[in-house]
Amino acid sequence: MTVVDEGMVPADPAPRGGMLRALLHAVAVAILVVVLAVGALAVAVPAVTGSTALTVLTSSMEPHLPPGTMVVVRKTPVAEIETGMVMTYQLHSGQPTLITHRVTQVLTEPDGDRLFVTKGDNNAQADADPVQEVQVRGTVWYAIPYLGWVATAVTGQHRAVVLTVAVVALFGYAAWALGSGLRETVRRRSASARSAEAASV
Repeated sequence: MTVVDEGMVPADPAPRGGMLRALLHAVAVAILVVVLAVGALAVAVPAVTGSTALTVLTSSMEPHLPPGTMVVVRKTPVAEIETGMVMTYQLHSGQPTLITHRVTQVLTEPDGDRLFVTKGDNNAQADADPVQEVQVRGTVWYAIPYLGWVATAVTGQHRAVVLTVAVVALFGYAAWALGSGLRETVRRRSASARSAEAASV
């Protein structure tokens, strides 16, 4: 015959702080996923696709691309560049200074070469000189707000060190979060099993 001790209170499989810990864990995992996604978009995707990550430094493209925005520019055949696209080009052919403005008009020269009239979204007038094909470096593929300031602050060898440390830290945290989740699951199952055994005694 099974005797139930009315004075015995089964162990609570979900401690008072369990829900809070679960919520904090979920938030941490969500933040981790976002950070990893941003890291992939800012570093991995450009590296794999041969694109270039640049930082918007002026307000000429506000509000679409405010200062501090990271833009990823991919190589685009000039024949595929159309009005409305945001294009990155050399201010002067062969020089490093780059401009990222919107194409407002496409012209064709007698020899078949194309010229692009560009304008910053926040500028009152179009750029003074049309952009020649040789100046074109590509079109903006996607943009990430604010991340450009981080890329600008961390440059050269320091950037490589920071990225390496960040990646190691993120994956270490991911492993810790996964291990914590598994331990919490095992603990709850054990607590439930002990409660069931205590109730049947």
